[in-house]
Amino acid sequence: MALEPIQQFEKIIGKSKNVLILLPQNPDGDAIGAAWAFYFFLKKRGVDTTIAFSDGIHNTKKFDFLPRPKNITDNISGARDFILSFGTRHNKILGARTESDEEEFRIYVTPEHGSIDPRDFSFVPASFKFDLVVTFNCPDKESTGKIYEENPDIFYEIPVVNIDHHSNNENFGQINLVNMNSSSASEILAEIFEQSSLFSFDKVTANCLLSGIISATESFQKKNTTPKALQIAAKLMDKGADQQKIIRYLYKTQPFHVLKLWGRVMARLKWNDELKLAWSPVYIEDFVQSRSSHHDIPRILEKIQDNYSTGKMFLIFFNDTPDSVRGIIKFTEDEHIKKITSILKGETRGNIHEFKLEDGDINKAEKEVLEKIRLGIKK
Repeated sequence: MALEPIQQFEKIIGKSKNVLILLPQNPDGDAIGAAWAFYFFLKKRGVDTTIAFSDGIHNTKKFDFLPRPKNITDNISGARDFILSFGTRHNKILGARTESDEEEFRIYVTPEHGSIDPRDFSFVPASFKFDLVVTFNCPDKESTGKIYEENPDIFYEIPVVNIDHHSNNENFGQINLVNMNSSSASEILAEIFEQSSLFSFDKVTANCLLSGIISATESFQKKNTTPKALQIAAKLMDKGADQQKIIRYLYKTQPFHVLKLWGRVMARLKWNDELKLAWSPVYIEDFVQSRSSHHDIPRILEKIQDNYSTGKMFLIFFNDTPDSVRGIIKFTEDEHIKKITSILKGETRGNIHEFKLEDGDINKAEKEVLEKIRLGIKK
């Protein structure tokens, strides 16, 4: 009889020695909370664990009130070796040495007889050092960005467990724990912990998981807050998770530079009642004067959303370079995501979409994008 996905997950975790946790580029708070929880669970079992995502290390700063995993990286270079192999049946190798300079690495091989037959030489990749990949909130392999671009084989040579709650997930794993009825990946993982005899909660994992759920539901205010999410949150608090501390750090405690940037954004904020869209331009001077960067924009979008409860889309434009404009738009409804992203080509992660226009004029970009959004909504 075939095992259920959770049983398969238990079995593969039980024999894993080196696990890679992958997140999408610029992961959201839900993915971070789930990844942190799973990391500390595995470390407690003595499993070597690495968390990797190719962009957005800055997104983790607001989770610094939680214990921080030691092995976080934006690439997995060195994840596998490559083997130079010489057949020695007819001609033994007496020795080898290496030399290197700034531009080249050389291997000198001394054969027993004459020269080496090219047919006796091969260059092959060794196995990856990881024996399991677990992804959180990755709709597809490509969402991991340069990690997939530089290491596509990892998804085909190592078992992949895919954990997600989004409807656009492509079920690319060997084990797919995808539940669109869940509020978050953190809720899915908490439910697995609850149901399984292998997994167990402690105060650290409970705090990480509750942080993920609170981030995904915006402190239980979003409509994706299900009764199940509330039940699991209560159980996590019973295990020691501190809801008030999490809310204080995620929503009430903001770095000074973020507050300064927020003030400049709010001074120019515009509202379209027909589209339920709030938007604002951010100029290079705003980043300079507030000592902030474009990495802080997702936080600003959250704060705008907190102040416009009727809003369905929240958008910020800024100059990526003097010759281009980038836009980051946050949605509250899945229906709008599909309509708008089909017109504004770019990259979507959860309910946030980023796009780029090859024109440095922000005012021109505003008019162009608003017209596209208007057309997209009418589809």
